[in-house]
Formats: sequence, C-alpha cells, structure tokens
Amino acid sequence: MHPGLTRRLRQVLPTARVELAALPDVPELQLYLLNADFSNAALTPEEISAVLDYPAYWIFCWASGQVLARHLLDHPHWVRGRCVLDFGCGSGVAAIAAAKAGAARVIACDLDPDARLATATNARLNGVTVELADDFETVDATVDLILAADVLYDRSNLVWLDRFLHKAPQVLLADSRIKDLHAPGYRWLDRRISTTWPDLDEFDDFRHVNLYLGSQVRRSELPSQA
Repeated sequence: MHPGLTRRLRQVLPTARVELAALPDVPELQLYLLNADFSNAALTPEEISAVLDYPAYWIFCWASGQVLARHLLDHPHWVRGRCVLDFGCGSGVAAIAAAKAGAARVIACDLDPDARLATATNARLNGVTVELADDFETVDATVDLILAADVLYDRSNLVWLDRFLHKAPQVLLADSRIKDLHAPGYRWLDRRISTTWPDLDEFDDFRHVNLYLGSQVRRSELPSQA
C-alpha cells in the first residue's frame, strides 16, 4: 500500500487503499492504483456524492491508457528523442511509457493535484523522470507529440482536438468512447482490446479502444517505422 496516495484517496473513499498493481497488457510497468478487491456495494450516499464531486480518475489505469502505453513501447519511434506531452495524465501510464520508450522530455499535464502526485510517484516507481504541469495552455515547451487517452468521455471535450494541433504537430489519441471519430486532421490508426485496471467490468464496447493520429504534416513526413 502507498500511504500518501491512500490518505488522499480516503478523503473520498474511507475504506479504499492505493496499492501496487501489475498491468495485464503492459507487464513492463507497475502502478499504484485502487485496491483490486474494493467493492462499491457498501458505499454510503455521502461517499457516492463525494465520488461524483471528485472523480479520482488517477486510481485506475483506463483501457485506453493501457493501449496507448502498449503502442508506445512496441513502436518507440513515435517518441524517441522527442518532447512529449501527456494530456490528462491520470495515473501517468502513457507519460511513463513514453519515457521508457526513449522520449527526450516528457511533460505530464493534469488539473488534478492528486493525479500529478500519482504520476510523479508512479514515474519514480518505474525508474523514469517526468515533468508535471497543471495547465495545458501555459506549457511553453516546444512539444513534438501530444498523447491523450480517454479524454473524449464528454463530447464537450472535442474542442481539445483542434487545440492539440495548435500546440504540437502530431497527436496520438486513444479512445474507447467515440467509435468513429471524424475531426479535421485526425485519421484512424488501429483498434485494440483492453481492460480498465482494476477491472470495472465495463460494457464490452468500452474494451474496444481506437487509436487515432492527429497531424499537421503529410503522411510522407511521418516518423520512420525503423
């Protein structure tokens, strides 16, 4: 169990804890996540209200995060030697995978201070260094690639797709909520099956994760597959 992260989580869920977890699809990485045997069956109305007011996304490694991390570790040319920004980093899985895959600089961005703490903790656990940011708009680095996993759960977030391409020439987007994305500058790359961990027993539809590439450049200018 991780005491510091558990104290943060218990402000919302008094009976929960944060413990070390191996990822089924990314066994190279370990993360501090919600205890796998946690049951929400006994939540009080007050606890349910607290969870709704503060959804602690960082206590899960979402299916899209696993897929994106797996893709980066299998295809490190996307990040090798580049400056990468992980938007809505949550547990930090994509940022950590990017660092493992050889990114020159990794910036993990999340509004939630607990997510930033979890990302920093998980980065140390996995032997990599990431920088933390709390505001996407104020990141002044020259970003080569933006990573985003499951940020389109609310359709109002679609406006971020254009903002990403104003910040960086390329975007790798993993999403399980929107099945057929049509947005200027974005094209479908691949589809993978994964699971949120700890397993939320989600609908099968949410286990199917699509990968999309957003790009300001011509296909002939994409990174070499070598």
